[in-house]
Amino acid sequence: MRENPADLLPELCTLLGAVLGLLTGMFVPRQRQWAAVLVCALGVLAGLVSAAFAVPGPRVMTFDAFMLDPVTHVTRVTVLGSTLLVMALAFKPLRGHRRETEFHVLTVFTALGTVALGASSDLLVLVAAYLLASIPSYALAGFGKDAQGTEAALKYYLMGALFGLLMLTGVTLLYGLGRGTSYETLGRNLPDNTVVTVGAILLVAGLLFKAGGVPAHFWVPDVAEGASPVVAALVTTIPKIGAFAALFRLGAEVTPHSWALTLALVATATMTLGNLAAFGQDNVRRLLAYSTISQAGYLLVPVAMAGRTDLAEPALLYYIAAYALTNLGAFAVVVAVGRDRIGDYRGLAPRSPLLVLSLVICLLGLIGTPPTAVFVGKVLMLGAALDGHYTWLAVVAAVNTVASVFYYLRWIVPCFARADEGPVPSRPAAMVAYLATALTLVLGIGSGIALSLN
Repeated sequence: MRENPADLLPELCTLLGAVLGLLTGMFVPRQRQWAAVLVCALGVLAGLVSAAFAVPGPRVMTFDAFMLDPVTHVTRVTVLGSTLLVMALAFKPLRGHRRETEFHVLTVFTALGTVALGASSDLLVLVAAYLLASIPSYALAGFGKDAQGTEAALKYYLMGALFGLLMLTGVTLLYGLGRGTSYETLGRNLPDNTVVTVGAILLVAGLLFKAGGVPAHFWVPDVAEGASPVVAALVTTIPKIGAFAALFRLGAEVTPHSWALTLALVATATMTLGNLAAFGQDNVRRLLAYSTISQAGYLLVPVAMAGRTDLAEPALLYYIAAYALTNLGAFAVVVAVGRDRIGDYRGLAPRSPLLVLSLVICLLGLIGTPPTAVFVGKVLMLGAALDGHYTWLAVVAAVNTVASVFYYLRWIVPCFARADEGPVPSRPAAMVAYLATALTLVLGIGSGIALSLN
């Protein structure tokens, strides 16, 4: 353990970028708020670079509450990299908006809270990170101040408040029984009894809300459809990264013996419900929302195997990085096209072949088709379940993967049909889609090199 501020350089750079961006936006004309956006982006970029340089460092606890280990390193790099992609997606739609600065500042604060969520090793820091990752995202969901956005923000906030209260109740129970809030203390002092199990379940409830897992998933389709497409991309991608990292750390260091079975059942319900609900969706944003719920179920598999197999950690870390890139790529296509109905994509391939190619790669990637990164993540996930002696869970995940092919193809096939006219895609958003698609292919093809660095 040590107390060196340099250990928190990525977080400090990100925080400084958000604060300076907010101050810059207060003193520049509305038509020049791009300067404030640039400051925010530079802060996130500096945080990303410093996080990359910190990867080879030793595993160490800093400030008695912040763990520096592979989970934290991957969380930092994935969250900050994804934040830059989201900011790039938002730049043109918000250009000249009277609250352009506020949008980007709230995005950066959401990312900062997510990083802290994944790196915290103390229950009090975990709660503070949960609030920091949640409150700005509530504001972003209702940023447009229209009827749908307001309704989505209200549902998002009320569910967040409910599950946040359950989380605080769980923290209180575990603190009382474990005589401390640090994960190390709790892992040493907590007895294995029913009250501890109840406390752990209540604590997990709050993190399942951020992850979009059953039974805390109801907000996901409403926010994905009601908020702007850029916000939908953000809330279905970035907060999940920190939530799964936090869940994995709890599973490896704190939770009782019933953790694996409980999370395995939640994972089964989450992936199955997400896939079944996606079958009948005609709105592409709701389809992607239920897709993210099913992906949360797959990501819960290595979380459930925490402490049971050495494959659990690389499976989770590789999967969250792959999922973030692939999901952002799919949402970038939606932003570029600017339409929400599957029928609106009819005949898109002749007009924008590269954009459709990106969409096809991302959607097939979410299924787990080689050579995309999610394919490697799913192979590792299934391996973790088998190695952890949960063969039935691996079978359920494999069956759900096959079942998901249908609703992704329902979106892909119309793109190649004939149509005389259609929407003209936005070039900046299309560039983000191309970049995310390229990165998911690179991560998939280079999986051997990436995994050897673990």
